[in-house]
Amino acid sequence: MNKRFEYKSVLAPYINGFVFMKEASGCNYLRGRWILFELDRFFQENSVLEPIITRGLVEQWRKTRINDSPATIYSKYSIISQLARYMSRQGHECFIPRLPREASSKCDFTPYIFTHKQIDQILYRGDILRMHDRHMNNTMFSVPAVLRLLYSTGLRISEALSIKNTDVKFDKRYILIRKTKNGCERMVPINDGLYQVLQQYVTYRDRMPVRHVGSPSSFFFIKSDGEYCKAQTIYCWFRQLLAECGIPYTGNHHGPRVHDLRHTFAVHALVQMAHNGQDLYSSLPIISACLGHKSLFATEQYVRLTGEMYPELVGQCSPISAFVYPKI
Repeated sequence: MNKRFEYKSVLAPYINGFVFMKEASGCNYLRGRWILFELDRFFQENSVLEPIITRGLVEQWRKTRINDSPATIYSKYSIISQLARYMSRQGHECFIPRLPREASSKCDFTPYIFTHKQIDQILYRGDILRMHDRHMNNTMFSVPAVLRLLYSTGLRISEALSIKNTDVKFDKRYILIRKTKNGCERMVPINDGLYQVLQQYVTYRDRMPVRHVGSPSSFFFIKSDGEYCKAQTIYCWFRQLLAECGIPYTGNHHGPRVHDLRHTFAVHALVQMAHNGQDLYSSLPIISACLGHKSLFATEQYVRLTGEMYPELVGQCSPISAFVYPKI
């Protein structure tokens, strides 16, 4: 097990077994590990000695999560329910909490959508970043290519940073994404502009005196010392670029965030396809495949959002498509 997630409570053997089962099935279970780590710490702090999840313990734990959003609470209840079922199958009859009803509905959160001008500013500022020290563990080297990849493909930052050299197929113009949120591999296309950027990045990256920098099993995006890029460091550079571009940062999950580049990709792609004469709703499967969504329902919000931002495009939707995807 990862030393960063060293479970120590009475639930530790069952949590480790549960996580092993999840990851053996191909799931990227990082978020689940953190939620279980929080539960493990709760059991330690309350000196729980019996390996059973009871209704009382779940209710007691819930009272400590006063700052969690409804969506976060929903996710945590889901993980705890799955663990409780797993333990029950192991012979420890546990209370299986029901998922909160109020959190299971679609939230009203509206992502920040960058304008084309703002995207141009961010990418330009990223290109002229300069180092002012000699630290070899600096991530700045990869920032311009990472940001262009996120905007051009709609990848999540975790997916982008998990790419390895063997996953980038320049000859076939696609990238294989192995570590995804839902555990399903997918391919994302490399357009002409992104192709040039990534080729230039590789040219300069491979000149660095780093062992195995071009090895198929090495990470594609690296720091100056050849180590893995961390998402938090990309966030810090992104915040700096926002400030230099004069784009206000609201904070408190209202962004603009790095993840909003993914939302912006979806909206801008829909607008481009609409301008090319394609129906907004008929474009849904294409966007859904690129984003790695399991259902069109998750992608449908972008059509609504695009329609609100570009009302002139709504008239291009065919009556048949509007019937298939009725308004909520």
